[in-house]
Order: sequence, then structure tokens, then C-alpha cells
Amino acid sequence: MAPTVNVGDAVPQGTFVHVPYTPELEQHSACGIPTKISTDAWKGKKVVLFAVPGAFTPSCHANHAPPYLAKVPELKAKGVDVVAVVSANDPFVLSGWSRILGFGDKILALSDPDAKWSSELGLDVDLSGLGIGLGKRTTRYAIVLDDLKIKYLGVEPDPTQVTVSGVDAVLAAL
Repeated sequence: MAPTVNVGDAVPQGTFVHVPYTPELEQHSACGIPTKISTDAWKGKKVVLFAVPGAFTPSCHANHAPPYLAKVPELKAKGVDVVAVVSANDPFVLSGWSRILGFGDKILALSDPDAKWSSELGLDVDLSGLGIGLGKRTTRYAIVLDDLKIKYLGVEPDPTQVTVSGVDAVLAAL
């Protein structure tokens, strides 16, 4: 599916579900309380969003998210206010995944229920055909927003690979 947005476009309003990081989550005895966060919260900010088809899936878990975590300081040094990962997984799965990877308060793990927001961007994918229960998901992409305007959009032609949506491509575009 081709994106329905382009560099220079304003990003459509969206609402995500998120379990905010708290130190209690590190003990693995709490699940946290999901809250909602809207794209409106990013007005006047520079935001890097990278999207993964699924937490705990091979490319996402090993190749996409860890390099972002390692390079949060470089992203912040280039003026990025918020770094977030977006996935159609539920907020509890994303919270657990973010704890295992050690995101802490460095990367927000945002649930895009039913890939609704990603669908509005033309960045969803139906993985039902894989036969492993994935269904409708976000495809693999990265977006840089500056005051809610798209400054960079990297959509992977092959969602099993991490190239234009990877942190190095985003850093080069900043």
C-alpha cells in the first residue's frame, strides 16, 4: 500500500494508548495503567516515530528497536523532543516489550489499536496471510514530525528489513 501522506503534509490527528513508564514496572509485579496520548501533545515539538509490525517479532525485536534505544542521545542532540515506537499491539504487550528492551522513559511505546492511525496514513499491512495470527498491523516505517508536519517519511519496501525506517536513516535526515 502506498502512503497517503507525503513530506510536508500535516500529520492527521491520532490517539494512541500508552502505559507510562514508572519504576514500579521494573519489578514486573505491576502492569501499569493505560492512558491515552494524542498527536496534539506534539504541537511545537520534534518527534521521531518508528513503527513496527509487532513487538517480540524477529526484525522488530532484534534489528529495529534496539538501535533506536542505543541512539536516543544522538536523536536528542539533534533537537528531538520525543522518540516513540508505534505498533498495533495492545498497550500491555508494548509495555512488557519496552521493559524487556529497557526503554524506560527514553522511548514511548504507543499502541495504535487496529492500526487505525497507520491506516489513515496508508501505512498499514494485512499479515493474515502468514498464518500465524498477526492480522492487520502497522507496516514498518519511520516519521519525523516537526510541529506536526512530516519532515521525513521512510517506508520499508520489504517490512522484514530495516533500512529507511532505521535510526541511521532518521539521523541522516535530521
